[in-house]
Amino acid sequence: MLRRVPVTVDLQNEHRYLEVPFEVPDGTDSLEVVIRYDHADAGIDLGCEGAAGWRGWSGGARTEYLIHADGATPGYLPGRPEAGEWKVVLGLHRVPARGVEVEVEITIPASRPVPPVPDAAPATRSVRGSDRRLPAPDGLTWFAGDFHGHTVHSDGRLPIGGLAALGVASGLDFMAVTDHNTVSHHAHLAAEGAKHGITLLPGQEVTTHLGHANAFGDIGWIDFRRPAQEWVDEVERRGGVLSINHPISGDCSWVHRLERRPAAVELWHSTWFAELISTAPFAWFRTWPAGATLLDGSDVHMVEEPQRPGTPTTWVAAADASAEAILDGVRAGRTAITGNASFDGTALLPELMTAPALLRLGDDVVAVDAEGLVLVDGAGRRRRVRAARESFAADPADGPFHLVLDDRRIMALCA
Repeated sequence: MLRRVPVTVDLQNEHRYLEVPFEVPDGTDSLEVVIRYDHADAGIDLGCEGAAGWRGWSGGARTEYLIHADGATPGYLPGRPEAGEWKVVLGLHRVPARGVEVEVEITIPASRPVPPVPDAAPATRSVRGSDRRLPAPDGLTWFAGDFHGHTVHSDGRLPIGGLAALGVASGLDFMAVTDHNTVSHHAHLAAEGAKHGITLLPGQEVTTHLGHANAFGDIGWIDFRRPAQEWVDEVERRGGVLSINHPISGDCSWVHRLERRPAAVELWHSTWFAELISTAPFAWFRTWPAGATLLDGSDVHMVEEPQRPGTPTTWVAAADASAEAILDGVRAGRTAITGNASFDGTALLPELMTAPALLRLGDDVVAVDAEGLVLVDGAGRRRRVRAARESFAADPADGPFHLVLDDRRIMALCA
């Protein structure tokens, strides 16, 4: 069946997510959806809602998807399509003044099988962040990780194993896989993590034109079409962790209004590397009424980008490197962020074993491998670090704390 949908700016103003319904008859074992439009000035996102619930999202990364009983296009959940009313969901992201016609073609059953996803060979591990043995509370270890990364299940170009291999090459103990508005990747994380020797945390980047947030934990899908306050409340109800992403980041900055805020903030996003003397993230953080757990995000999408997992790095003090233990550490606020990295002409890689670090241990913050740097608190008070390991009395109410070089570049953060 073929539908032609005229999309105007007025329609975009009324329906940010436009639903195109179609019927799936009983006994259907597969379906296929293709959209076509003029890409010159328009940007139309693509998703799918089944009769029994959400089936997936590929945003602007794809213009088609297949759903079979035993497989699906990455970003979509496999399984025999249930009978009833389904909806092609069109995200009206960018609409020119003259409008754009979107052609929606639905084929039942699908005309072709689901193409295989390429496999990825494991990377050789030369270092593991937790082997650094940073000073930690009794029974805990600081594990190195990254809380933001994408795969072919949304707009990334890497299979899950490819992202895992990059994390291993960076020396990380764990990575969160946070594909946009989908949880289709969750079913594959445990096996891929075991294959590559790295913990892969289940995540979803809840993505809208008013801002993004990462929902962490094996908690199911969070509906990005609902108000952001519902994301906060629903993630908490299900036992997950929600983090506001890159709050200062061009047209992806956070502008949602909230009455109750989540516990975590991705304060150091990879975009900060463009100007490490910028205090814009701190300026935004001043609007926060109380402290928050600080997280990072490299936001890795593809190997063609210089950014690699761990730039920056979040360290979590946890009982072990399992996904649940790492998230327990986040819930408890036991995080620190380092940003020291080296550029080899192609990739920006974290220097985990030597990066200046700033760790919260009880009533103190401890600066490690930061001799000569300056410790700065949230009020701008400054203290010189004079030893390779030095403790400073530091009331959390005076945070966040950060380490800077003499040229004011920021090297590390903690609450």
